[in-house]
Amino acid sequence: MQRTAPLAVRMRPRTLEEFEEQVNLVGPGRPLKQLIKNDGLQSLIFFGPPGTGKTTLAHIIAGMTSAHFEKINAVMAGVADIRKVVDQARDRLAMYGRRTVLFIDEIHRFNKSQQDALLPYVEDGTVILIGSTTENPMFSVNRPLLSRSLLYRLEPLSDQALARIVRRALADEERGLGRYRVDLRDDAIQIIVGFANGDARAALNVLEMAVLTTPPGEDGRRAITPEVVQGVCQNRVIQFDRLDEHYDVISAFIKSIRGSDPQATLYWLARLLYAGDDPAFIARRIMIHAAEDVGLADPQALVVATAAAQAVERIGMPEARIILAEAALYIALAPKSNASYRGIEAALDAVRREKAGPVPIHLRDTSYSGAKKLGHGKGYLYPHNYDDHWVRQQYLPDNLKDAEFYRPSEQGREQALWERLQGLKKK
Repeated sequence: MQRTAPLAVRMRPRTLEEFEEQVNLVGPGRPLKQLIKNDGLQSLIFFGPPGTGKTTLAHIIAGMTSAHFEKINAVMAGVADIRKVVDQARDRLAMYGRRTVLFIDEIHRFNKSQQDALLPYVEDGTVILIGSTTENPMFSVNRPLLSRSLLYRLEPLSDQALARIVRRALADEERGLGRYRVDLRDDAIQIIVGFANGDARAALNVLEMAVLTTPPGEDGRRAITPEVVQGVCQNRVIQFDRLDEHYDVISAFIKSIRGSDPQATLYWLARLLYAGDDPAFIARRIMIHAAEDVGLADPQALVVATAAAQAVERIGMPEARIILAEAALYIALAPKSNASYRGIEAALDAVRREKAGPVPIHLRDTSYSGAKKLGHGKGYLYPHNYDDHWVRQQYLPDNLKDAEFYRPSEQGREQALWERLQGLKKK
């Protein structure tokens, strides 16, 4: 298996010294490193993108701890498998005084009942849990299990770390590709590193494929050029491996629009589209922020966003990318005001806190029989009968008649609209 396994498996680091980066976890003086070296493990959950070393770190711990190590994969295991491991762990602890470390790969795949089945045995120390997940554990792991575990996030590897991993694999004759006599140019390494995007497994997979598909030359050496690597890589695969990652990119897109940065707006939009996000979802977000972040500073923004959403629905990809870009750029470049958003929030707060006063009699409905006998509509002034189609009268309930929910900004059209209203009030 060691000879036939993929390169990424064969080159898995065996010690903390070989483990790349993650200095926030296993750097000098870090608590986790001390726990591992002192064999004082507590239950842990590692989370982060693929290829950052979660499973590798668990295997390193297995090699350093005096506890018995068990591994199950949440995709294939069930409650029966958990009970079997727990029964053996209980016997091992009672008979030999030896603790058991249970590593669960892809723990987010366990449903609530499966995670609940673990809880009592983690709590009483029958097993020390090490879980790994590519998803945010705050969403994918039960809170009681989280409260009994230490959370550690692994970050994507830097380009420098990926380059070291690639060179190490080329030089290693025992586990790597050293026996193939490979000439790999620095610019080819940079293509591998860029394609891998922080994922060591992806980098080693590309390297292995490039070496195995390149025949040796007359001198017996395999020349791996940028063209060879590019042929193996084809298009970079960017997808959202975690639900929260999707929302992180959406958040960056929205905040770039709000911050009036057209370059960042287009970049994050491209990330969403390249990863296969639903164009209709993106269009909905653009419509929301046309109202929330531009509002009456440029009322046309919502018109553009709504038209874009309709066009995206009718046209579809790939042309929809142009429509989404136009709408997003319009909102990014438009003057900004959140006065409409703040206004409705203030009004809702008043509805929650204040007494629900009756509708003023002159504003009540007069369309049904007998309404006028009840006095509904009496004293109502029809604005169109007055100069400038405006007349002063009370529209709020008596207990809120002087309330102000909407406070305009000084941006774009909004200031002009407000000044017109103030001018009418002075007449």
